[in-house]
Amino acid sequence: MSNDELILLLFQFIGMNYTETDHLKGKEPVVTKMYERLINELKKFGDLKIETHKTSIHLVNRFGFAGVYTRKNYINLEFHLSHKLTGDRIRKVEQASANRYHHTIKLSSEKDIDKELIS
Repeated sequence: MSNDELILLLFQFIGMNYTETDHLKGKEPVVTKMYERLINELKKFGDLKIETHKTSIHLVNRFGFAGVYTRKNYINLEFHLSHKLTGDRIRKVEQASANRYHHTIKLSSEKDIDKELIS
């Protein structure tokens, strides 16, 4: 058994195994639609690894680049860039290190997952 398999088994044993379904349970249907559309759009860029945690879903390629925080009727999407963005859609920006900025936007409908967001 590999280390990863052992860790997964341990998390399952102590009840720390969360799924995408857990994050979407009890949410408005629009949240599921937005999440599915976001994932489908991001998969067009290549490999996408989804890591579920207690409070969020992390999106990973070679490195973690975004976090999805589901709420009752919207999604807070946090994404990481090497530079600071400004704009009406950006709700919050935190400088995590010299060249790493965390940006948060609120997704309220499927139309929020547009060319500007994905590019």
